[in-house]
Amino acid sequence: MFVFGILSTFLPIVIIIFVIVYAAKNKEMGGEAVIRHLYTYLVLFATLMMVIGGGISIFMAAADLVSPPGYYQNFEDFKQVYHDGKVPTEESQKLSDDEIRERYDQMVKDEKNRARENAKNQIIKSLGFIVIPLPIFLYFNNMRKRQSEI
Repeated sequence: MFVFGILSTFLPIVIIIFVIVYAAKNKEMGGEAVIRHLYTYLVLFATLMMVIGGGISIFMAAADLVSPPGYYQNFEDFKQVYHDGKVPTEESQKLSDDEIRERYDQMVKDEKNRARENAKNQIIKSLGFIVIPLPIFLYFNNMRKRQSEI
């Protein structure tokens, strides 16, 4: 969150400095051409950042898929809930430690499966941040190459 705050503060300043330096450097090119070049570079920058962000998000989701985060309630705490009667069933008083252990193991498995399903969902969502802006980036990169040849 701290990094996002820093980026949101300094990114507009960097972009403004880039625009001023580019405009000053290319005075002889003409106003319309400078604006066209700036627009091309800004689109390239934005789409590149989206593709990089999507790639990072896919990597993080793949890590969660391969090794899902652990379940943080230990067996003793889980067992205590059953013995204190916090589970609103009649059978909670009659469960043995082995039955409670089976329920705990099942809950841990369910939690890992839920984490894996969330990771798969995140991978699919993150692909959108690569698939959608990548053709736009390639198109504007070709446009930039054509502009520099002229």
